[in-house]
Amino acid sequence: QVHLVESGGGLVQAGGSLRLSCAASGRFFSSYAMGWFRQAPGKEREFVGRISSGGGTKYYADSVKGRFTTSRDNAKKTVYLQMNSLKPEDTAVYYCAADNGWGPATDSSEYDYWGQGTQVTVSS
Repeated sequence: QVHLVESGGGLVQAGGSLRLSCAASGRFFSSYAMGWFRQAPGKEREFVGRISSGGGTKYYADSVKGRFTTSRDNAKKTVYLQMNSLKPEDTAVYYCAADNGWGPATDSSEYDYWGQGTQVTVSS
């Protein structure tokens, strides 16, 4: 069982930066790959990025590639999403999720545990 709590969301102007954190509790955090998803009002939840259990492999959606970076600190049981050059279309609730599978895992159904989400709002 893994319990996830996101933090770091807020209001930022276009072109600004935010860093989201996702703190985990429970055993075996280091064995889980971690994903980031987002959901804007009236839209489906979409994949943002993913980092392997050891941190060596990362995947990103095309819409955020080059602007967002995910990292993790297994000793602190925390995963991060650094978001730079933010755009109004990045406005959404951002979720972290845990999965003990392999590969890109861009489908939300592949994830076993979810956080409650944190709101990111980018003003123009």
